[in-house]
Amino acid sequence: MGNTAQVSRIKETFVRSVFFVTAFFAVIVVAFILLFLFRDGYSIFETVGVLNFLFGTIWAPAASVPSYGIAALIIGTILVTLGAMVFAVPLSIGCAIYISELASPRVKNILKPATELLAGIPSVVYGFFGMIVLSNFIRVTFDIPSGQTWLAGSILLGIMALPTIISVSEDAISSVPREYREGSLAAGATRWQTISRVIVPAALSGIAAAIILGIGRAIGETMAVIMVTGNAAIIPCPIWNVLSPIRTLTGTLGIEMGDVEVGSEHYHALFGVAVVLLLITLLINLSAVAILTHLRDGRTAGRAKRSWLPFPALVAAKERILPHIGLVIFALIELLFLAIGLWQVTLLLILAAATWDYLGDRISRRHTEIIAFSLVIAATIAVLAILAIILGYIIINGLPAISWNFLTQSPTDLGRGGGIFPAIVGTLYLVAGAILIALPLGVGAAVYLVEYTAEGRITKLIRTGVDLLNGTPSIVFGLFGFTFLVLFLNVGVSLLAGMITLALMVLPTVIRTTEEALKNIPQSLREGSLALGATKWQTIRNVVIPPAVPGIVTGAILSIGRAAGETAPIMFTAVVFSTRFLPTSLFQPVMALPYHLFILSTNVPGSSTNKYGTALVLLMLVVAFYAIAILIRNHYAKKARG
Repeated sequence: MGNTAQVSRIKETFVRSVFFVTAFFAVIVVAFILLFLFRDGYSIFETVGVLNFLFGTIWAPAASVPSYGIAALIIGTILVTLGAMVFAVPLSIGCAIYISELASPRVKNILKPATELLAGIPSVVYGFFGMIVLSNFIRVTFDIPSGQTWLAGSILLGIMALPTIISVSEDAISSVPREYREGSLAAGATRWQTISRVIVPAALSGIAAAIILGIGRAIGETMAVIMVTGNAAIIPCPIWNVLSPIRTLTGTLGIEMGDVEVGSEHYHALFGVAVVLLLITLLINLSAVAILTHLRDGRTAGRAKRSWLPFPALVAAKERILPHIGLVIFALIELLFLAIGLWQVTLLLILAAATWDYLGDRISRRHTEIIAFSLVIAATIAVLAILAIILGYIIINGLPAISWNFLTQSPTDLGRGGGIFPAIVGTLYLVAGAILIALPLGVGAAVYLVEYTAEGRITKLIRTGVDLLNGTPSIVFGLFGFTFLVLFLNVGVSLLAGMITLALMVLPTVIRTTEEALKNIPQSLREGSLALGATKWQTIRNVVIPPAVPGIVTGAILSIGRAAGETAPIMFTAVVFSTRFLPTSLFQPVMALPYHLFILSTNVPGSSTNKYGTALVLLMLVVAFYAIAILIRNHYAKKARG
């Protein structure tokens, strides 16, 4: 009997240790990314000098006398991100308010999946749409030689940031305690006064975190900015000229890394750029995590003591904070229109703002509410229209290219003819391998965080590692895969290197979704199993994990969708543009739909039919994965309510 108990204890200790290793893996990966980026980027800081590298205004690595100043790249990144937030924040907050406060349950069930589909559209498809449609629209509208500008990049990144800001803001607004609404309405406030003076101020921390995460999303984007910003490493003159081409940190890495000689000064300079980019994104994501953690702590404290944020304090917070946020956003919008020469629009906006300020206290509460709700609904309609335009354009232009031969043949004439069969299969190989690696690691990490440990220093370290991994730009994963897997481990540009790189990228998604699924399992089930004599591992295996499987599957499908649409992580690790044959080994490179579309769009003239068809196939593949995940989630949510 004693031997049986000892064996059982040894088995439990072993299982716990395995789960701890899987949980700590995210921290190890972050440390390795930092280590290898600094290893290859350190020498440029020694050679050029930190200040010269950061504040030098000329980036000319191919000049007779090379210059490695990244100030123009940093400024370009900041400017395009600032413009993206000016575009995205008003639309996102308006849409979030409508979904959480105004929409009926039926409408909400349509709007939330629609905004999530925006998140599922691959960045290279956004870039393709921006290059073909948005850039051309800007060129014609403003009568300039090229529409690939700061403005095009900001609009496109703003669209890409919409789902992140909407989702987090909507969660924050929906989480405001119900009694705040009821108390405000009972005191005689209108519905809009309740939203603007009570609910939004109470959710302000979450909204701020949403905006910070949106900024991180915009700064970390690679493929879309390469395709629409013009990629000129210059500082706009004047600085507010949004019709100037610019270049970002991520764009520089994506454009130049494929042609640089390994070990050269230029090579180390690019890794120096990656170090700066990673530090910026880590800082942004740590800020968002800190705000969200503070918000969660505040909710916990608020449940114990509701007096922490009474109605008068909410009104005071609104009076102190919200007007300043509104003024900043309004000033940025004014500057944007003035910069592109639309001074008439600027004057109209100033006049409208002055009129609103003058009439604010003179318009009835009912009319104020009607105007405010109209703007909120207009923001929601705009978001849906953006989704419809992008999907409609790709579908309408891509359908004529779709045929059996296109789906089953290899490419010919540099992709102008033939089909995309090797690219489809290569994409499926990459995502299948990535999920086979990420799923056991992610599920194991989530099990450890939920089942085996209380909140403490180790847990916080692991969660921070997961958060930082989640916020790491995809191009940084690609560089890490290149320097560690391809070069250091000598795996080479191969299917295996791409699988591992994509697995590291989607690992946080698997951990997060599995963790939420496990947390939703009632604690009473665990207690009942343990009371019947089951061990911890038996309880987890037989009682906790089975009902959490739908949530785990949802996370896996979302991860597959993201992996299928990514280009930057596989550019330097796994793919070639064209091959007639499928890989026969994990150590051979493959074709992939995102990279094939990128090359067709940017380097192969006369391939219009096939690039539209490739974009449609990639879009439908990724959207199908996201739609399946949404259907599974909704099905089990209804089942749980029933």
